[in-house]
Amino acid sequence: MDVARLRNDFPLLARSFHGHPLTYLDSAATSQKPQVVLDAEAHYYAQLNANPHRGVYALSVEATDAYEAARARAARFLHARDPSGIVFVRGTTEALNLVATCLGRDQLHSGDQVISTVMEHHSNIVPWHQLRGDRGIVLDFVGIDQSGRLRREDYDRLIGPRTKVVTLTHVSNVLGTVNPVREIADRAHEVGALVVVDTAQSAPHRAVDVEALGADFVAFSGHKVLGPMGIGVLWGKPELLASLPPYMGGGEMISEVHLDRVEYREPPARFEAGTPNVAGAIGLSAALDYLEAVGWEELHDHESRLFEQFVRGARERFGDTVKVYGPPAGPDREAVASFSVLGIHPHDLASLLDDEGIAIRAGHHCAQPLMEELGVPALARASPYLYNTLAEIDRLLDGIGKAIELFA
Repeated sequence: MDVARLRNDFPLLARSFHGHPLTYLDSAATSQKPQVVLDAEAHYYAQLNANPHRGVYALSVEATDAYEAARARAARFLHARDPSGIVFVRGTTEALNLVATCLGRDQLHSGDQVISTVMEHHSNIVPWHQLRGDRGIVLDFVGIDQSGRLRREDYDRLIGPRTKVVTLTHVSNVLGTVNPVREIADRAHEVGALVVVDTAQSAPHRAVDVEALGADFVAFSGHKVLGPMGIGVLWGKPELLASLPPYMGGGEMISEVHLDRVEYREPPARFEAGTPNVAGAIGLSAALDYLEAVGWEELHDHESRLFEQFVRGARERFGDTVKVYGPPAGPDREAVASFSVLGIHPHDLASLLDDEGIAIRAGHHCAQPLMEELGVPALARASPYLYNTLAEIDRLLDGIGKAIELFA
């Protein structure tokens, strides 16, 4: 993979901070955007700006066609056969809230069980917590073993006749663990439970096939796959979406409104109330084109080299002073590296690295239950992507070394 050529496509990477060239290692939080995505959004506002679906004039028709083409593109990205299963949302958080809220309105009742995991992002925990308060559901969690993998025996213990929903992340945003979603989905379906999968951290790095996953609902965020902020995708089996009530009320999601009754449109329109983020959808479409053109195998090989260099360099240079969490490099591990440095708080480390122009994340990463499970208040996290280089990994290691010397 020609990383130098790819880097030229990302204008922001040319910036410097504190007198140093930017080394951006926070792509698990949000990826940088290639110029083609910026151009796609600008083109919409310059040439196509009109409200889709609502006008019979030519400009509105063009906006509608572009918006629906983006929906079809998202369906192809997820290997979904029917674009009507694609609902545009603001991101994974809204998608998961939509599913939890709509299921809770008429399909989940007091005593029904939802099973999540301790490695979930808060956006796949808080909505179910809210249902526990509002509807009286039972919420249980699958734990992890010492390697950072889900305890599969917990599913055997927890899944039963009361189980209505099993929800989990495809890839942990902290540990990089790639979960065996299909195996878990098959087990859930044996008792008639629905399976909701958060692919926010897998969609940027590997092909996501909703049918191969065996999921009933899948969510991902545009801003993590090189696309704009404020746009994301919820995929649901069309027949399941058709069984759900609306999430929000307003324009576009209705077929008729009267003083005594309301009739709703079929999905996906039922779940897209109000003026949609058309520019975001078009920008997302351009991002998916760009990402898939890179090639999944090439991307995986490149990210694996970056991760292995970090782990090897940390071990050789710092020994037990630096601890990397999660499974070792392999097919069930993505390149996100959450780590601790003995004697240095992650926030202090991130601030010192920022002085060197190196951007990493520090904190609980919206995964406080996982931090409690790991017995740490916070972790540092470096999450490389397609535009990062081995030299940048060395810069990160050098920065960690300087921090260790300072605190020593």
